[in-house]
Amino acid sequence: MTASSFHDQVIAILPKLRVQALALTRNRTTAEDLVQDAVCNALAAQASFIPGTNFGAWMHRILRNRFISDLRKKRETTDIDDAPQSMLAVAARHDDRLSLMELDAALARLPDDQREALVLGVLEGMSYQELAEMSGCAVGTAKSRVFRARRQLEVWLTGEESVSDAGGRRHSERVQAKAAKKTGHARAGSSHMSVATV
Repeated sequence: MTASSFHDQVIAILPKLRVQALALTRNRTTAEDLVQDAVCNALAAQASFIPGTNFGAWMHRILRNRFISDLRKKRETTDIDDAPQSMLAVAARHDDRLSLMELDAALARLPDDQREALVLGVLEGMSYQELAEMSGCAVGTAKSRVFRARRQLEVWLTGEESVSDAGGRRHSERVQAKAAKKTGHARAGSSHMSVATV
């Protein structure tokens, strides 16, 4: 692969890298820095790219690895007294802005792998195959991550019970139903007896 075609591919994928970086960092400035660092890493590792393989997955993997490395390097903490007053102030919001904030908060609560899969698969239109290659997982795992992310967002945004609570309650109800079948006659007799004695 020539240097100019490599550079052309890097330039072509920049918008998708920005979307992924914004999904990971949830901060526009930090996302731009992450994309710039990832592109620098890719240019430095240009010789390691194997022509004929998926360039997009390679670049997304570099960006994701850079994000993880940056997270490990810094555990940012800020004293509340050092925070600017503008961060603590809350302006009046309209309903649609509140909904967007609620969606943003729900997206932030998702595990990183699910949020990344949802943003890249749904908003970016990446196929499950591309998503799997980029994440280094099976296609079924990529599909599962998108499904779980969608379902969890639905639960949080509609106020339904959590997915794990619902699954646990259904399991509990099945166990209770089996126990009732086994002891059904004894319970019916005892409840009939207590009604008769009252």
